[in-house]
Amino acid sequence: MAGRKSLLNSLNGIKRRQFLKIAAAAAAGVAVPVLGQMQTDIGTLDKEDAAKAFPSKPPYSPYAGRDFPTRPFFGDTHLHTSFSMDAGAFGARIGPVDAYRFAKGQEIVASSGQRAKLSRPLDFMAVTDHSDQMGFFPDLFAAKPEILADPTGRKWYDMIQSGRGAEAAIEVIVAFSQGTFPKKLQYLPGSSAYRSAWRETIKAADDANDPGRFTAFIGFEWTSNTGGNNLHRNVIFRENGERARLVEPFTVYPPLGSDNPRDLWKWMTMAEEKTGSEVLALAHNGNLSNGRMFPIIESFTGKRIDRAYAEGRMRWEPLYEVTQIKGDGETHPFLSPNDEFANFERWDKGNLDLSELKKPEMLEFEYARSALKNGLKLEAELGVNPYKFGLVGSTDSHTGLAAVEEDNFFGKASNSEPGPDRAIHPWLKAPSGAVIMGWEQTASGYAAVWATENTRASLFDAMKRREVYATTGPRMIVRFFGGFDFEPNDAQNRLPAGIGYSKGVPMGGDLSNAPKGKAPTFLVAALKDPIGANLDRYQIIKGWLDAKGQLHEKIYDVAWSGERKVDSKTGKLADVGSTVDVENASWTNTIGATELIAVWRDPDFNPSERAFYYGRVIEIPTPRWTAYDAKYFSVQMPKEVPMTTTERAYTSPIWYTPS
Repeated sequence: MAGRKSLLNSLNGIKRRQFLKIAAAAAAGVAVPVLGQMQTDIGTLDKEDAAKAFPSKPPYSPYAGRDFPTRPFFGDTHLHTSFSMDAGAFGARIGPVDAYRFAKGQEIVASSGQRAKLSRPLDFMAVTDHSDQMGFFPDLFAAKPEILADPTGRKWYDMIQSGRGAEAAIEVIVAFSQGTFPKKLQYLPGSSAYRSAWRETIKAADDANDPGRFTAFIGFEWTSNTGGNNLHRNVIFRENGERARLVEPFTVYPPLGSDNPRDLWKWMTMAEEKTGSEVLALAHNGNLSNGRMFPIIESFTGKRIDRAYAEGRMRWEPLYEVTQIKGDGETHPFLSPNDEFANFERWDKGNLDLSELKKPEMLEFEYARSALKNGLKLEAELGVNPYKFGLVGSTDSHTGLAAVEEDNFFGKASNSEPGPDRAIHPWLKAPSGAVIMGWEQTASGYAAVWATENTRASLFDAMKRREVYATTGPRMIVRFFGGFDFEPNDAQNRLPAGIGYSKGVPMGGDLSNAPKGKAPTFLVAALKDPIGANLDRYQIIKGWLDAKGQLHEKIYDVAWSGERKVDSKTGKLADVGSTVDVENASWTNTIGATELIAVWRDPDFNPSERAFYYGRVIEIPTPRWTAYDAKYFSVQMPKEVPMTTTERAYTSPIWYTPS
């Protein structure tokens, strides 16, 4: 009786007697034309009056009423400054403030004394200095009294002042990596020195943040590296410094820190509860993890990953950094032997410090494409896909400079900023004899985010929903939509996004329950970087899990330049050719296309099979940074040094899940 009385009292504007009459009629099975005419407290609403309140056709302006993202924002989610101890040891003198100035398009003087400037400002950036020992090196150079009061701190400072800075830097790094760093000099969470560095990092981001023009995210890198096996994650905050200041970064070294990702996720849970700010994490450089980045058997337990791990990883790590200076992480020729573009900027000699050399069986658990495939199998077993991530690129530069265009590449660390010998100087030498040379550094990459506006909230939310893509440096514009109703004529529309969002889902989205007789269709579009190279082709990479539990992948060329045809026997598209003049480090846009757009239907679709699809856009060949160095410094590169490259973009996947 009380429930009925509450319902009657909530009928604002409808007379109680009228309602009782309607209810009685309905109970008796009598049809009641309630929708034909409805009385409200502003009069009577009928069909004719209702029609007047709504337009009979779309507005004349095709742009009116749009609330979907109309442009990608380009930036870097992974940059180190002098606040990172390794960057400082290698000579970085650029701090967070100047790093943001550079990203916003201002000219600054690099740590090597060279003037540096971007071709165009970035739209966003996150300074992500290492959380362990954050801020130590700037204080060492500034001769902070607390450091000089310690005998080892005084020794290191005196070495730097007497011209033995390189020797001091090596001692600092060795002490840190071997656990012999003096306790009184350690910058640990909870100490005033650490808190000061974190607050300086926060202030630099808040001061640089300019909503609508430039977004400066607050973040840090958690640097799990046990045994030299890279499991690094960058942590990004959604909100401002007032929130982020309520916590201090999670570190690796015990007792305050941990090298286990599960413990990082626990810290992230705490951070969200304490700050009221959402946070997310991005893993990177699985290629240097020696089979530990995308596990099926968890290295910390020796057991098969469980549902809790899968849920934690999917919850906290929506993105993966697939390309950066330490190599490309999409796939590997061993894993994808039929992919002619798989042999790209490989770093596959060992783990991060080359203390353990690479074995072929490790590769499956290091690269994005194989992780996406294994994610399908794990989802079938656990009910959750731990590797359902979007793809971004970033630099991982330790110079404070987010400069990765081939003709403007400032290297991984300050000792590899432009110079005549940087390509032939070893980047890393290991006791095993393995060497990574300077020329193996990759001029890559940037993150592209489809957001409605250039603000922390809008960009962060787009990252969470995975509407992002990776580029190796060029700022090409790439669209990728999936659905079941795209038609060839949709590729002729000059507003593909309007069709894409209305008929399907964007990159990072999900499809399920295919209508009977229909296969997924994809609307793809790419527009060249305005000051970059033309486009060779747009490919779709598909991965799927069959009924027998076997994983597969296939590459489809769906749009390309010129009059080339796919070979009916090999299924391969003819090479686009090359216009590169290596000696003069130049090329011409006389081949390739300025834009590519098409609708593609999966010809091999099985509605009962889990699958994912992502786009890969390939540019025509252009000079690599090594060619620009050779010309500028008038040096002869060794024969093994690649002098050309094929820049590219990778979209986040779209997943198909059967009912």
